[in-house]
Amino acid sequence: MSFVINAPAQVSVPVVGRGEKFPVRRVYCVGRNYVEHAKEMGFTGREPPFFFFKPADAVVPVAAGETGTIAYPSLTKDLHHEIELVACIGTGGKNIKAADARKHIWGYAVGLDMTRRDLQGEMKKQGRPWEIGKSFEQSAPIGPITPAAQAGDIDNAEVWLQVNGKDRQRSSVTKLIWNLDEIIEHLSAAWELAPGDLIYTGTPEGVAAVVSGDTLEGGVGGLEKLRVKIG
Repeated sequence: MSFVINAPAQVSVPVVGRGEKFPVRRVYCVGRNYVEHAKEMGFTGREPPFFFFKPADAVVPVAAGETGTIAYPSLTKDLHHEIELVACIGTGGKNIKAADARKHIWGYAVGLDMTRRDLQGEMKKQGRPWEIGKSFEQSAPIGPITPAAQAGDIDNAEVWLQVNGKDRQRSSVTKLIWNLDEIIEHLSAAWELAPGDLIYTGTPEGVAAVVSGDTLEGGVGGLEKLRVKIG
């Protein structure tokens, strides 16, 4: 097939122990999915889950043992880190029941949902969509994907992030408000999931600002770590 302009390159993520890569289709993110993070953002309780998108080309894949680089984005003076477990969809579907959700997960990875917090906050005040705070270039760094069968006890895994070697975020997947199965059930009721979709499942408390020159290193128990430097 020929195109009138050059087709964009397929975004893909390395896979642990494999030469093949995981192609990215869509990036879904779950908002305020840890109790303590919801509190620090001014919310309480188990509100219904909500979702937002990042474009596939926001993904910055980082290979095992390497340090990725992302640019400090334009327009903001308050860039925040949000460390997250990412579920990677291998089998699509719509209206997936929670009991069947794991059949659709190909693997897991560590991701960062980088956020222009000042821009997001301003849009919230105005009652407008806040993609400008979330859906910008290089806003979704991700480490290599571990196949689900090799990921260990992901439901009880620790989640953590250090900035320049000092703890910023430390929690556990057990503290998700909506667990992995419930996320997929709710998400697939609104959109048909497909192979290549990434689901950033939410961040724990401790989100804070980073500046150019900072090095972020984060992990989820049983998965390859993610290390990124802010350019």
